[in-house]
Amino acid sequence: MKLKIKRSYTFVENRGAEAGKAGAVPLRKVAAVVVIDNPYAGRYVKDLSPMIKASAALGRELVTMAAAALAPYKAQSLGKAALVGIAGEQEHANALLTTAFAEPLRDALGGGKAWISSMTKVAMAGTLIDVPMNCKDALYVRSHYDGMTLALPDAPMPDEIAVILCLANRGRLNARVGGLAYDKLKGENGLV
Repeated sequence: MKLKIKRSYTFVENRGAEAGKAGAVPLRKVAAVVVIDNPYAGRYVKDLSPMIKASAALGRELVTMAAAALAPYKAQSLGKAALVGIAGEQEHANALLTTAFAEPLRDALGGGKAWISSMTKVAMAGTLIDVPMNCKDALYVRSHYDGMTLALPDAPMPDEIAVILCLANRGRLNARVGGLAYDKLKGENGLV
């Protein structure tokens, strides 16, 4: 199966200060979005494995878009999401965000194999989605628990799926809730 990309978007947020205190390095968060035709819209299909396999190409496309928008910075955290139009099922969105989708992200961004936070839902065009983000190298780096809120005015149409990848160059500005520090990561998932 080849998934047809109908349109794409890139969003960039730059934040230099939080609560009146500037960060040493600005926080840049980006979202890359592709909108595809849902090949299973309006019908139940038991085997979603062709869609799962095809999602690897979407992962490669989105990580290329997002990394370009994040430049000159490198990604420290990421998150993924999908909105499926009302003629589809939430399961269609989830099929696009499995390990097949995630491995090209990990390959392109380097680092560990930490869990990648995600969110999916059935929605009409313009629905807000909160994309959770965490450190790409170690799940328990609290400073990197963050997210982006997006609304796509014209997506998804009932027979479409919007697939989203978010990246950030650092953790939250002025993070101070403790836990594992990004600059102290070692070994598998940040632990010795």
